[in-house]
Amino acid sequence: MAGLKEIRTRIASVKTTRQVTSAMKMVSAAKLKKAQDAILQIRPYAEKLHEILTSLSASLENVEDSVYTQDRDPEKVLIVLVSSNRGLCGGFNANIAKKAIELANTSYPNQLKTGTLDFMCIGKIGQRQLKHRGYNVVADENDLYNELTFDNVSKVAEEIMKAFETKQYDRIELVYNQFRNAAVQVQATEQFLPVEMPEETGSSTQHNFIYEPSIENIITELIPRSLKIQFYKALLDSHAAEHGARMTAMHQATDNATTLLGDLTLQYNKARQATITGEILEIVGGAEALKG
Repeated sequence: MAGLKEIRTRIASVKTTRQVTSAMKMVSAAKLKKAQDAILQIRPYAEKLHEILTSLSASLENVEDSVYTQDRDPEKVLIVLVSSNRGLCGGFNANIAKKAIELANTSYPNQLKTGTLDFMCIGKIGQRQLKHRGYNVVADENDLYNELTFDNVSKVAEEIMKAFETKQYDRIELVYNQFRNAAVQVQATEQFLPVEMPEETGSSTQHNFIYEPSIENIITELIPRSLKIQFYKALLDSHAAEHGARMTAMHQATDNATTLLGDLTLQYNKARQATITGEILEIVGGAEALKG
């Protein structure tokens, strides 16, 4: 059995750890509220924008002529992995890195073998995990989390769109955590480029609208905007999911520290009782020896 001094040291250490995890839980809860509000506000806008784009595309015959809708043979592929810059959030980063690697191995095994599959990382932890496994990380945008605004995210989205437009990549995939609630994050993959337009159906309803300017001009403006919104929404989703995962992880860590503290206190009391009992036995033994 460990000595009293060692147990007291462990108890003090666990108490300090519990204070830290409890504080981190409260900080993450406050940040989660702000991040959750941001993603819940942008989702209806993103969905409505996509609905408008889909409606317009259904009545346009040559929408495939747009540079962002050209479905080319995916010889060169870019996977954008969205993780976090900090740890202590459970399996948040490990799970999304695993999802990106799974996508590479199952959907693009030939590109992986020929070295034409690249990764862009947004988040230091995911970048570290991919490099550790030997994957080709060509760029990172980890500084986006310092100020996660639409303007900053749009600049990165424009760079990715330009890489597709100049045929540097034939397909670009997004891999990120979707926020459901504080305890649930869903690992998602989305084809960012080329834009997948809905297939025409015979039952689609045609509306006799007059568009000003033309539908072609409207779609030309909508597609880049929709892509930027989609990219921004993915980062907001991941940002909210990160704080939810960290709050949950710190809550569990605090509970575990409380349980461990109880076990250590019981162990300390038993050790202390055993020490006192031993001392009493020594005194009684000495007294009996003097009598003899």
